[in-house]
Amino acid sequence: MKKVTKAVIPVAGMGTRFLPITKSVAKEMLPIVDKPTLSYIIDEAVASGITDILLITSPYKKIIEDYFDVNYELEKRMEERGKIEELEILGNIKGNVNIYFIRQGEPLGSGHAIRLAKTFVGNDPFAVLYGDDIMKSDVPALKQLIDTYEKNNANIIGCMEVDKNLVSRYGIVSFADESTNKIKTIVEKPKQEEAPSNIAGLGRYIVKPEIFDILEKISKGACGEYQFTDAMKELMKEQDFYACIMDATYYDTGSKLGYLKATLDYALERDDLKEPLKEYLKERIEK
Repeated sequence: MKKVTKAVIPVAGMGTRFLPITKSVAKEMLPIVDKPTLSYIIDEAVASGITDILLITSPYKKIIEDYFDVNYELEKRMEERGKIEELEILGNIKGNVNIYFIRQGEPLGSGHAIRLAKTFVGNDPFAVLYGDDIMKSDVPALKQLIDTYEKNNANIIGCMEVDKNLVSRYGIVSFADESTNKIKTIVEKPKQEEAPSNIAGLGRYIVKPEIFDILEKISKGACGEYQFTDAMKELMKEQDFYACIMDATYYDTGSKLGYLKATLDYALERDDLKEPLKEYLKERIEK
């Protein structure tokens, strides 16, 4: 069984829910305290043992490439001014991982974006992480998926239990065997009364390379785009899929409320911000 060492992160979305700022700033680069949202996701991948990451960007997101590139002029100035701490921060941006880029020329959906990773992936199993979804946990969420993959030698979908009133917002898992978490299929955004469970797939996947054969054949689905979920549903007819119920706190940073929650929670864990922020929040609540 091959190890999972490669990850694909689609970051080509337009970020319309955060307009007007996303007219000029990629939504994945919006900061959670002082690090871009995308940086937290890459940190999770690295902590899970990923060594190579492909970011699928768009022609309008050069800011992402610039962030993960070396800025010699800035680093030289920091060195000349003796700003060693700041220089170390800049040096730690990429961490111990190789980051590659490819552009999705037009917005044709997640399935089309991931299909562009075929050459990068080769014949290896690989992880997919969505750029809107931050998972905060003691054991990295992706590491939990990798452990489940190694146990079952099967495709894995990262899942969490959601409120039954909210199932219509997610892809909901239908189980073939609840005792083993073996998946039968995914029902996309079902009505509450028609949902097969309240276990939702949430932005973390490990899939085998045979997915590309399907990605090259599927038709357009929801929103007139090629959907990754549709390809996984087809692959389920040929290969096993299991749910990994992630032990994590999930933040949908593609929504304003989710983004604000993540910012507050991460700030409240910072020694330099925790106490003054608590005091400020207390004052605001009491007003």
